[in-house]
Amino acid sequence: FYAMRRGKQWYQRRVRGMLGCVFFMGKLGFPFLINVYFLYSYSLRLETGVYDGKPADYFFLLIFNWLVLIILGFIIPLKIIGMPLVISVLYVWCQINRETVVQFWFGTQFKAMYLPWALAAFNVLLGGNGLMELIGIFVGHMFYFLKYKYPIDYGGASFLNTPEILYKYFPNRSGGVSGFGQAPASRRQQQPRDEGRHDWGAGHPLGN
Repeated sequence: FYAMRRGKQWYQRRVRGMLGCVFFMGKLGFPFLINVYFLYSYSLRLETGVYDGKPADYFFLLIFNWLVLIILGFIIPLKIIGMPLVISVLYVWCQINRETVVQFWFGTQFKAMYLPWALAAFNVLLGGNGLMELIGIFVGHMFYFLKYKYPIDYGGASFLNTPEILYKYFPNRSGGVSGFGQAPASRRQQQPRDEGRHDWGAGHPLGN
């Protein structure tokens, strides 16, 4: 009985730890405020852009990135994953809108594809090591590559299809607010094909 009780307490602590580490982004300060801003801004742009009307697909993005970060946390001693999760979401948006010009601190402007790297460099200038940003970039790139680049540009299988159970709880909806972003089109020369249920962004057939 004692062993079962101890096992239950250990399990509860692990679950609370895996959930709680998402919402903690470090001590209150300038880096914390930056993360909150980017979380709100670019998460909203994804929800009202390529994932507009598709809450299940967006929730699956968050779940995938969270699970990858949890796995990495067992390899790399990560106490918090809130910051890498924010960067991973930002990275996905920046890759989908890679040619969009964004503004950074002090009025600097550059293409969105460079924004995650600029954030990593800026964190180093503030005295950090940039590790959390690099981990977030890695996780975001993993999702973007498996979801978009590998199936579209290389003609590979689509490994990241949203589970049907998520559509049950988060059904697709029509309408909404149009925002930034459209899922990347294929760079390969191919005939338009029907992608089935898992369409890319605006629902147009891929290819030229």
